[in-house]
Amino acid sequence: MQANGAGGGGGGGGAPGPAPELACLAAQNGEASPAASSAGDLAHANGLPPPAAAATGNNSGPGSHLGGAAAAPSPAAGPAAPDLGSGLKKKKRLSQSDEDVIRLIGQHLNGLGLNQTVDLLMQESGCRLEHPSATKFRNHVMEGDWDKAENDLNELKPLVHSPHAIVRMKFLLLQQKYLEYLEDGKVLEALQVLRCELTPLKYNTERIHVLSGYLMCSHAEDLRAKAEWEGKGTASRSKLLDKLQTYLPPSVMLPPRRLQTLLRQAVELQRDRCLYHNTKLDSNLDSVSLLIDHVCSRRQFPCYTQQILTEHCNEVWFCKFSNDGTKLATGSKDTTVIIWQVDPDTHLLKLLKTLEGHAYGVSYIAWSPDDNYLVACGPDDCSELWLWNVHTGELRTKMSQSHEDSLTSVAWNPDGKRFVTGGQRGQFYQCGVHLWDLQDRVLVRKYQGVTQGFYTIHSCFGGHNEDFIASGSEDHKVYIWHKRSELPIAELTGHTRTVNCVSWNPQIPSMMASASDDGTVRIWGPAPFIDHQNIEEECSSMDS
Repeated sequence: MQANGAGGGGGGGGAPGPAPELACLAAQNGEASPAASSAGDLAHANGLPPPAAAATGNNSGPGSHLGGAAAAPSPAAGPAAPDLGSGLKKKKRLSQSDEDVIRLIGQHLNGLGLNQTVDLLMQESGCRLEHPSATKFRNHVMEGDWDKAENDLNELKPLVHSPHAIVRMKFLLLQQKYLEYLEDGKVLEALQVLRCELTPLKYNTERIHVLSGYLMCSHAEDLRAKAEWEGKGTASRSKLLDKLQTYLPPSVMLPPRRLQTLLRQAVELQRDRCLYHNTKLDSNLDSVSLLIDHVCSRRQFPCYTQQILTEHCNEVWFCKFSNDGTKLATGSKDTTVIIWQVDPDTHLLKLLKTLEGHAYGVSYIAWSPDDNYLVACGPDDCSELWLWNVHTGELRTKMSQSHEDSLTSVAWNPDGKRFVTGGQRGQFYQCGVHLWDLQDRVLVRKYQGVTQGFYTIHSCFGGHNEDFIASGSEDHKVYIWHKRSELPIAELTGHTRTVNCVSWNPQIPSMMASASDDGTVRIWGPAPFIDHQNIEEECSSMDS
């Protein structure tokens, strides 16, 4: 039988057979494959030796009764064989996509070590996993038989679209050969490869200079460290094979782990299209179910009031979580800043400190990068800034440049040593929530729903990967958009007056705060009675 696409091209350096690279073998139509007539041509596409029964050429290997790529049955096989052949002739010819799927499944099973299953699949379907020359090439690379691998490369040359690709592949092969000689202490052989094989390629001379420097390595560990190389063996050769496969057409040899790549892309696409996806998930396919589509429930989103903070005695103009997500600062018309502590387990907030003495009220707050300091600004008619030590509650300094200034915003330099302030004069105002591309300096998207006309309202990015935008509104609501969608995905009600500011916890994607003229700060989170452990996992149920 022809195992995993071996045969067709013959063994030991013969030219590829006339069959097309992707075509199913003749056995798919109930005919014998001429390439399967020679037992010497048998080889597994997965690089493992064929089963002993198959290697004898007596057509008694696993699954040979299923037809496919097996050689024509001998007269001793009995009357059952013609019946099987007759049944195969009635089979519908596989489409190109069917062949691709079979090859993908075969490659995946092969990676799991289910070699006999792969043989049966290829035999019954009449497909081959990869080109016979590619099979030999794979085997010789994994065995470290570099001379034979180079000969295989010459066989593959007509199948490679770019002539430069062969040179690059040969360079990678010789580089591995050179490093393995060095690791084995065969310095003269390594020098011979460098001078007489790598250098004449006239390719990547800079890399050749680097390789020549490895001759000075005193021992194998030093070589592996400097070359960032795993050393002689399966690991480094598998990596080499992955690189070599990128130069070969998929019809000749499939890209490594192609099925897993396609599945991962499908999962990522579903996540990107999920409006409520707000958790960090492992990219490993083991963390998701492939049996159902990815759907996150709105009940896991911060759309539900968890806590109402009422300690301010007037309008609350601003709120901002610290960079580490452990504290929340709120500023009010009542001239105070309140620092709240976030409980890491319950996500409930309790009052930590009250900072008093802001004569004009507090309309803007900025945390230093290390969260040790906090700068507070006043409303439009305020020309002063307050710098507070968060840990001690001490007013570090109060500053003012001119009584005519209007300092209403502030931002820290990333080094934490400086900050800049801005005011009303010369400022550009535009109503609504708009997304801008700062690099191209263009307006990307206008978000709909929010009401703004009289008051300054502070919006924010938030959620996992900052995929969401939240904003207050003069209609007493909090609006949330996915940044790719102009229409809101959630409208949160509860406040009774204008919502001036929204802040999303940078470390807890399911927590958000909003400050309102009704004198309260609302903390938003997932729906109650949800297992908080499951909030960090994918939800497979549709939103009700």
